[in-house]
Amino acid sequence: MSTRTSSRLGRLARLALAIPLALAATGLVATSASAHGSVTDPPSRNYGCWEREGGTHQDPAMAQRDPMCWQAFQANPNTMWNWNGLYRENVGGRHEAVIPNGQLCSGGRTQNGLYASLDTPGPWTMKTVPSSFKLTLTDGAKHGADYMRIYVSKAGFDPTTEALGWDDIDLVKETGRYGTTGLYETDVNLSGRSGRAVLFTIWQASHLDQPYYICSDININGTAPTPTPGPTTPAPTTPAPTTPAPTTPAPTTPAPTTPAPTTPGPQPGNGACSATVKATNTWGGGWQGEVVVTAGSSAINGWKVSVGGATITQAWSGSYSGGTLTNAEWNGKLGAGASTTAGFIASGTPGSLTATCTAS
Repeated sequence: MSTRTSSRLGRLARLALAIPLALAATGLVATSASAHGSVTDPPSRNYGCWEREGGTHQDPAMAQRDPMCWQAFQANPNTMWNWNGLYRENVGGRHEAVIPNGQLCSGGRTQNGLYASLDTPGPWTMKTVPSSFKLTLTDGAKHGADYMRIYVSKAGFDPTTEALGWDDIDLVKETGRYGTTGLYETDVNLSGRSGRAVLFTIWQASHLDQPYYICSDININGTAPTPTPGPTTPAPTTPAPTTPAPTTPAPTTPAPTTPAPTTPGPQPGNGACSATVKATNTWGGGWQGEVVVTAGSSAINGWKVSVGGATITQAWSGSYSGGTLTNAEWNGKLGAGASTTAGFIASGTPGSLTATCTAS
């Protein structure tokens, strides 16, 4: 065994020990902490979140520095503690038939939606890679591999605004079999590509009909613009009118160069905030929604949004009670015209959706 392989397997052993220790410290429960595996380089979305934020997952500052990991931890911390368990069984090689578009990163909402947050579009933290690099899959259970299929998102696909679908990816490579060594590496060539992309890996384990579905975010040749994420968006470029009052008033003639404020008029509430709601993903028995809250012409210290047409079961970037979303500590205060976004999971199917904002 090479020195490099030996050191990686040593790191694998440390990972297997680290997860239960972290769970003991936080009181969280994981179901398969030392089993199975995932792509660790470039890191899968949930492995990357565990690696970067596992020790600080309750730090509200994560919402600013790593917002996609924040929403994933808010949705279900076990998505990260079980970073190596994103698989389905008995697929029979029919990956495209079994996994719906928009749900590739969660394995088709496998395991009752445990990994659903990984499908959420947004500025996931990328790893910068050259156009040719080595992919590493760490298999703590030493299942072996019938093959790995490696895809990359097509040029022009934007994972910050759209969930990954089969029509968004190109097959780059299919490997042969691997023995039960616990470490599977292969060279990946993305010549001609640059910037942000999603690397999608299917690992077909050998011990059972058990494929794993893995999304890794990469910055090819480091040419993607550096994201400046945050749970709140900056004030609109055309906030409340900035044109000074004319020196010669003409009260009966409105100034033609000063349009009405560009923020939408508030929905029912106290006039201090407005909200919109939409469904971003759907699947059998459930769906994912997004609420955008916008302050009016003056700052607000907090908000509540009553969502009509949704039976909410989970929320991030806010808390929920019944059909009402309430701001988190870090996104309640909004300047005039500023916006913030909260997400939620609801059961059933999206009905006729409404959102009513009340400032506090």
